[in-house]
Order: sequence, then C-alpha cells, then structure tokens
Amino acid sequence: MRRDIPPLAEVRRITEKKRDAWWTVLLVDPVATPLVRFTAMRTNITPNQITWGAFLLGLGSAACFAFGDWKWLVLGAVIYHFSFILDCMDGKVARLTGQGSVFGAWLDFVFDRIRVMVCGVALMGGQYERTGDTLYIWLALAVVALDTLRYINSLEIFKIRHSMRKQIKSRMRAARRAQNEAELAFMEDLLRENPSADIEQDLQRAAGEAAYVPDTAEGAEGSGADGEAAPKPKAQVIDLHQEFRRKFPAYLRARSFLLRHRIRAHLVSGIEFQMGVFMIGPIFDAVIPATIVSGALLLVFELAIIYKLLLSTRDFTRTIDSFEEEKVLTAA
Repeated sequence: MRRDIPPLAEVRRITEKKRDAWWTVLLVDPVATPLVRFTAMRTNITPNQITWGAFLLGLGSAACFAFGDWKWLVLGAVIYHFSFILDCMDGKVARLTGQGSVFGAWLDFVFDRIRVMVCGVALMGGQYERTGDTLYIWLALAVVALDTLRYINSLEIFKIRHSMRKQIKSRMRAARRAQNEAELAFMEDLLRENPSADIEQDLQRAAGEAAYVPDTAEGAEGSGADGEAAPKPKAQVIDLHQEFRRKFPAYLRARSFLLRHRIRAHLVSGIEFQMGVFMIGPIFDAVIPATIVSGALLLVFELAIIYKLLLSTRDFTRTIDSFEEEKVLTAA
C-alpha cells in the first residue's frame, strides 16, 4: 500500500477540475474521487488500464442496449454510467500519480468516440428491431454526427483562440522590443486560475462598476535604483471576451453562481448529451424524446459558443488595431 497518497481533501484539490460539467460535479466526482484515492493507494493499476476498463464497460453497455427490452435498457444505462465514472478516473489517477502520457490522452479520446458511436448504433438499432420505426435509424446517425460535431467544433475553436493569442503576443513583443517589456496575461487564464476573481469581476461588471483586474505581479519584486526591492511592472491583461460580457450582463450573475459550485456555464456539453441519450432515455423508456431534446440543447449551446467566438474575434481585431495605433503615435 502506498503511503505517499494525500488525504481525500488534498486528492480532490489535485484531481478535480476547477470548472467541470454539472453532471460530473454532482453525479460523478463524489464517487470517482474517493475511488481514485483508493486505487492509487492499494493497487498498481495505470491510467491506461482504467481507460481500457471504461471502454470495455462501454461495449457491455452497448450489448445491453442492443436487446431493446426496457430491462436491458436500464441495465445498459447503469453500466454506461459506471463506464463514464471510470473514464473520469483515468485522468484523475494520472494527475495524482504523475503517470499521465500523451498516448494515454489519445487513447482516452479515441475510445470515447468509439464508445459513443457503438452505443448509439446499438441503442437505436435495438429499438428499431423492437418497433420497426425507421426514425431510430435517423437518430443513430444524428447521435454519431452530433458527437463528432461537438469535438470538431471544440478543436477548431481551440485552434482559432490559440492563433489569436499567438498573434497578440507577437504584436506585443514587436511593440515593446525597444523597451522593458511588461508581462502579458490573458483574462481567461487569470479567471481560470482564480475563480474568486472571476466572480468578483462578473458581479462588478453586472452592477456597472469598475472592472476588477487581478494583479498577477503582486508580491513580485525586482531591484530598484536605490538598492531596495521594487515591484515588477503589472501584467497587461488582454480580455478577448469584453463584448460578450457587455452584451449579456444578466448571464454573468448566473455564471458566477455556477462557478461557486465548480460548474461551468456550458450546461449542455458532450457529457450531458451522452447522459441524456444513454441514461435518461433508456431508464425512462423515452429514447426518442430524450435524444431529440438532448441533441437540440447541445446544438443551442454549441451555437452560443460559436457566437461567443464571433464576438471574441471582434475584441481581437480591436486589440490588434490598438497596437497599430500605438505604433503610429510612437512614430509621431
């Protein structure tokens, strides 16, 4: 038994994300985190082995779904949830024990996509076999397509945001090459690292007060001309979500409430979509309505993310233009 594993409270701090899907926060982490500590202390199971276990359970869930009968649907839903708990445990064990790997991340991603595809086809195929309703065939295609769309959209948005940040950093370096370059920070990074600052800023913005800007250089010291310690220049904070915050002040209060409970504002993501299709629908024998509602809500939130990205690109353009204006004024 390993004795270097910290108490449960510390394990939660190390392994649980600061912001996560509400389904994970409320229904998975309370079970998964204690199991992670037990697994790390008393076994030699690796994160990749847990990933394989989650995948095999997912296939078992698909086998239950394929029978079509309600009792099998309920069993398949329960197994699917256990599969998802294991799927969350592999990353937590990796963070706790330092056994994470690039291949493990790839394996987890690929197995997740295969699990959704196989379970979607098995669930809808079993219902088609039982009822003869061709709508289930279309729903099988919709489940696979929506899951694929969700991850393609996520990947492309990440790439665009990364490109915008890279260009801003490049312009900043060019603009301050001849000066003592101050630090550069992005608001979204500061908020991710300090949710309490996020809440304070959102509440102040919603109330129309002056925005709170976290001081990332607080406590940092340099050497002053008189030999005494002098504070370093404060980081310049770039906020690429200004327009979105300004357009939806009411949203900020709800978002702040969610953040206090570690829940991200993207309330219907791929996780909630899967649970609607593979748990809620089978358990309540309402596969068609649960799939349609889950898919519609997923699309609504994906469109909201795309709209937020659009507004973010406008903030990006204004930021780049401000560098050009500063360059002209400096030259004059």
